[in-house]
Amino acid sequence: MRLSRKFLMNTVLTGTACAYLSGMAVLSGFAISAKNLPDPKKLWESNRPVSVQIVDRNGRDVLVRGASAERPVDLDSLPFHIPVTFLATEDERFRNHIGVDPRALLRALWQNIRARRYVQGGSTLTQQLSKNIFLSPDKKLTRKAQEMMLSIWMERDFSKDELLEMYLSRIYFGSGAWGLESASLRYFDKPAADLSLAEAAMLSGLLNAPSAANPVANFDRAQARQHVILDSMDAQGLLGDNIAAAAKAEPLTIHSPKDTEGAQYFVDWIWEDLENRIGVPTQDIIVQTTLDLDTQTAAQSALIAHLDPERGANQGAIISLDGTGGVQTLVGGLDYGESQFNRATQAVRQPGSAFKPFVYLAALRAGKSPWDTAVDAPITIEDWTPENFTEKHLGTITLHKALAKSVNTVAVSVGEEVGRGAVIAAAERQGLTGLKPYRSLALGAQGQTPLAIAESYLPFANWGVYKPAYGILSISTADGTPLYDREAANGTPVLGASELADMNYMLREAVERGTGGRARVKGHMIAGKTGTTNDFRDAWFVGYAPDRVTAVWVGDDENAAMKNVTGGSIPAMIFKDVMTEQLKDVPPARLQVSTEPDWARKNAQLQNLLNQMEGRLP
Repeated sequence: MRLSRKFLMNTVLTGTACAYLSGMAVLSGFAISAKNLPDPKKLWESNRPVSVQIVDRNGRDVLVRGASAERPVDLDSLPFHIPVTFLATEDERFRNHIGVDPRALLRALWQNIRARRYVQGGSTLTQQLSKNIFLSPDKKLTRKAQEMMLSIWMERDFSKDELLEMYLSRIYFGSGAWGLESASLRYFDKPAADLSLAEAAMLSGLLNAPSAANPVANFDRAQARQHVILDSMDAQGLLGDNIAAAAKAEPLTIHSPKDTEGAQYFVDWIWEDLENRIGVPTQDIIVQTTLDLDTQTAAQSALIAHLDPERGANQGAIISLDGTGGVQTLVGGLDYGESQFNRATQAVRQPGSAFKPFVYLAALRAGKSPWDTAVDAPITIEDWTPENFTEKHLGTITLHKALAKSVNTVAVSVGEEVGRGAVIAAAERQGLTGLKPYRSLALGAQGQTPLAIAESYLPFANWGVYKPAYGILSISTADGTPLYDREAANGTPVLGASELADMNYMLREAVERGTGGRARVKGHMIAGKTGTTNDFRDAWFVGYAPDRVTAVWVGDDENAAMKNVTGGSIPAMIFKDVMTEQLKDVPPARLQVSTEPDWARKNAQLQNLLNQMEGRLP
């Protein structure tokens, strides 16, 4: 049947009108999308979260909170296989399109129709770059149109190499690493220029699923994705014979910065102070802290080396202060990844005999001397009869020896003699709060944090001045503009010269001739005190050298009993390791220590003679 000329004309006019209207609709859509296009100047702005770089007291990098700083990539410095790997994975036709690839879009559309769900995108590398820099991740037609227009504009104004450099500098690789250089350092501890084909393929595999394919957390999944990428490159003819197989077989060492993971506890602790100083960070900042990276690493290693799960010593905490109160070391637990609970600053545990110095300090203020004597004998207060750890009694004994040997009965009797209120006052003056005048006060049965205990011992080490702990020295922007600088604090004098000398003498004796022998550091003057609570639930060693204090706690999070773990065992050994590192480059210095008076020496000789005579009597 022949079609009339009029019908053909109407059909052509109708088709032309539909095409015109469709074209106008598309152009209108693009016009609407273009109206809200972002300012191209944003191309040079950072699109990642704020970076808070933590450095130690010597300016060494500790860790980054938020995101690692983007490091620009220079294609000329990279081996050929690195850009080839990323292009093969993300956009194999990158060199041949104008920012949008119709073939890739149609292929993705067909795959999504077949799967009846979204399984593949058709975005080019340039589109991914424009989305990451300018746009939100919303899957809307308006956003997609903007992305396509921006990509075409970027292809017009930048070379392919420039676009690839921008992409590799800004793409996210997980674990806070933005850009290839940061990712290479984060996962392989090397610059991007040194990456092998196998390493580049593994990093390329992170782009679609940075968390799920993280090789630190899930190496098997990361390796499986790496193999897919190498097979794809082989299928594209980009690799020579057996190159893919050799890359798959290459052993990879994933960098896991365990030496600084424990510092996360420290960063958690200073974060509130950080926000109090400058508010919530809204720009990249650098925070110089009091932490010492060498002693922090040594402390973490010591905790791992000495904890003994078979004896119930499952957890521990370590905190070290310098003479100003600056925290040099803070280890809040065995593994930050498993538990973010900070045992150094949050765990309230009984200090046991580590509290006894305040009993004897109160006695000194009541007029007693380290060489005065007391009787180690059974004592009962109401219906409570405290016992010595050894379950033996030594009879007449000097106060300094009673503290060195950690004799419970003498500590309780001395505390009762001078008054519980006087003991509380002595402790409170050095920072321990919340104490109650219970009959077990002298034996350290009231909980304190390791941080509080370390602060309370600091006046013994720094010539009698109380100074609260702090962790931030300065805060500046990434370009060096100062935001905060700490001013030196004078502190509060809490010990007189004679009190300080007597306490140092007594606590020195506890290390040299008492329960703290394992805490000695060769060539240095160390003083301190052990602490062990009932059923071995808590074990402590708190000790110091001039201008340095370290408190160590060992125990179990569930407050379970340990098997014969005393303060003089695991905690003292951890203390020794930590302080050995702290003091290795420090010239030996002496604490201010009392000397034994003539009358005390004569009394001691007389007492020894009496003891000998008693031994000869029938």
